[in-house]
Amino acid sequence: MRVSTLVDDYLLLWILASVLVGVLVPAVGVITELSTLILAVMVGSVSLTLSLGEFREVDVPGLGSILLGHVAMPVVALAIARALGLSPALTAGFVLLGAVTPELVTPTMTKLAGGDTALASIALVVIGFGSSLFIPAVVTVLLGGRVAVDGFAVVTQLLVAVVIPMVLAIGIRARYTDPVASREALYSSVSAVMVVLIIGGVTAENAALIRGNVDTLAVVGVGGLLLNAVGYALGWLSSVSSDRETRIAAALSVGMRDFAVAAALVVAAGFPAAASLPAVLFGIVEMLSSAVLVRVFR
Repeated sequence: MRVSTLVDDYLLLWILASVLVGVLVPAVGVITELSTLILAVMVGSVSLTLSLGEFREVDVPGLGSILLGHVAMPVVALAIARALGLSPALTAGFVLLGAVTPELVTPTMTKLAGGDTALASIALVVIGFGSSLFIPAVVTVLLGGRVAVDGFAVVTQLLVAVVIPMVLAIGIRARYTDPVASREALYSSVSAVMVVLIIGGVTAENAALIRGNVDTLAVVGVGGLLLNAVGYALGWLSSVSSDRETRIAAALSVGMRDFAVAAALVVAAGFPAAASLPAVLFGIVEMLSSAVLVRVFR
């Protein structure tokens, strides 16, 4: 069995294992000191799979539906956190989770589900480029100073760890199309390894909170499930006038939030450590639900 197959096909198990290691070995939290580098590698490796040819025939109404759902997600996240009576730190984690880019493997999941892969890829890039402005604005407006956040650090981290690696990777793919494309299967595996590393690190940072607050874990898990389900519904319903392939891409692009990006930003941008907990639990929920949706759509 190839290493890439072992990583990709059993990603959920690797994530669960990283969470377990993080809880049992808090020292693993030292990984978070490299969160910016890990995030840059994760984004850049996936972006190497995006070819310029996928951007030539964009479904404009479908893209509009995805962007509309994306803008609504942090508001939905805030409403869920407040309804559950969560602390300011956990509320901040939910808002950030709602505001980040779609999950980096959304185009892959869309392809497996029979959806419009090009549309999912375009949405990922457009939202990725806009994240350096959108996320700080959302955090400022929705949290209103209830959690101390360094806005400059958020923008800097997004530029360094998301926007610049994405631009460079797409440019390299365009310039060296054949050599880069020949190794395409490897890039998602590299990204998956980065996901496992960052989730294990942020879990370790919250090991004490996780061990001593089972009730909190249950409530945050319910919140993650609700955010995930509402996201799928928003994407599906907002594209009701489009064809089935577009609606599948919209549902997955809105419902799948990049939990690893959210977890890394919590550490890098100065959020309280507990704010990464929604991202960790959401990641487990999302991996399970997206696999089920792929089977349903197919």
